[in-house]
Amino acid sequence: MGVSGETSTMLRGAFVTSAMLSLSSLAAVEDLSPSAIERQVTRAEQGHILTNHAVWSPDGRWLVYDLREREDRFTGTRIEIVNVETGIVRVLYTAPEGSACGVVTWHPYQPSVVFIQGPERPTSEWSYGASRRRGVIVDFGGDGVGVPLDAMNYAPPFTPGALRGGSHVHQFSPDGQRVSFTYEDELLARPPADGFERDPNQRNVGVCVPAGPVRVNRNHPRNHDGEWFSVLVTHTVAQPRPGSDDIVRACEEGWIGQAGYVRSDGTHQQYALAFQGTVVARDGRQHVEVFVVDLPNDLTRAGDAPLEGTLTRRPAPPAGVVQRRLTFTEDRVHRGLQGPRHWLRSSPDGSRIAFLMKDDAGIVQLWTISPNGGEPEQLTRNENDIASAFSWSPNGRWIAHALDGSVCVTDTENGRTLRLTPRREAAEAPSPLACVFSPDGTRIAYQRAVQAEERTFDQIFVVTLPPELAADR
Repeated sequence: MGVSGETSTMLRGAFVTSAMLSLSSLAAVEDLSPSAIERQVTRAEQGHILTNHAVWSPDGRWLVYDLREREDRFTGTRIEIVNVETGIVRVLYTAPEGSACGVVTWHPYQPSVVFIQGPERPTSEWSYGASRRRGVIVDFGGDGVGVPLDAMNYAPPFTPGALRGGSHVHQFSPDGQRVSFTYEDELLARPPADGFERDPNQRNVGVCVPAGPVRVNRNHPRNHDGEWFSVLVTHTVAQPRPGSDDIVRACEEGWIGQAGYVRSDGTHQQYALAFQGTVVARDGRQHVEVFVVDLPNDLTRAGDAPLEGTLTRRPAPPAGVVQRRLTFTEDRVHRGLQGPRHWLRSSPDGSRIAFLMKDDAGIVQLWTISPNGGEPEQLTRNENDIASAFSWSPNGRWIAHALDGSVCVTDTENGRTLRLTPRREAAEAPSPLACVFSPDGTRIAYQRAVQAEERTFDQIFVVTLPPELAADR
């Protein structure tokens, strides 16, 4: 696997120059909420949690969600969909044998979804955790039976295409031919008992491809087969060199472009992921930068280490995978990506990757950078922090996000931010978890807390873009 070398002095210098420029005057947020239409689409007295991406069915009629009452507690037992127009709710999946499920996304053009499922028949020794979960696919209109996405192989001999840990936040590529996820390794998460030096358990990014099924042996009670072939595609290290491009964590990834992106030399990169990588600065402190991993068309060929890993080493990326660092923020006033938890999201044409970072005044703004590198560009100059994960409109003109108690859109051509829903105080403001454009670009789905007698539940809402924006969809 190719991993980029030491930090580029030229790129770092360009970024520092940009960061030291005086701040431009802050832009006022224009209020369009009187002409936008906001509707509540769920009403059951239970939790409703949207994922930050791909929550709309391909035809734009249904929203998919899980039933966690809190995002940080994995307790939901069903995957449901709601018809945006009629409010009709259908159960797609009920988790069996004491397991839980959640964090669900749609396939881009087929009537199926993918989500996390925790262990069936959980015990005190094998309960839900970052290294003990898996991906499951369920078809809309089917019999509600889940198909394991990724095979798990928790004891040697290990199997190429199988994992040994937990996958999370599964996202189909725009062509539906790959699924990305984050991963933690169960074997490496356990306290060492053999005295051998081992890789630490670190979060990494992986990809599944339809090159399965993958069958594993049954020498561990939690082993199971999977229908897709799974690999890790990022490279982390135990002891990163300060000031280098070494990372100790890879996460919050997103596919670049609807069909990849154009490289600097004019050639086409079909599959690539942008992700957040945690580096160690020269002063020894950690912060997060934007990275890209370019993927070969064939992810089943081993590189310089086993795809399946060993007892002491995590699974290794396939041959031809290239990991690159894009941002160099160590010398900024506020280094690294910051703000609410967010996944990196690319413009539909693949030319820009959006992320959140503070400006020199400490306000969380939207920024973008080319997948080929260069100097990041500050998109917003608002008085208030961007307050949620975000999504691009299908035509690339708008980015949807929360800000100052409202759902807003930002014009990607000029950075102008427009308020679409009335401003609400924190207890009733849009959740930071998701603001997701519909496939036709006319609506945005999000959630916010609603009081029901003596309890509060997250309910799903949809806002329709006002007529004055219709021409710019």
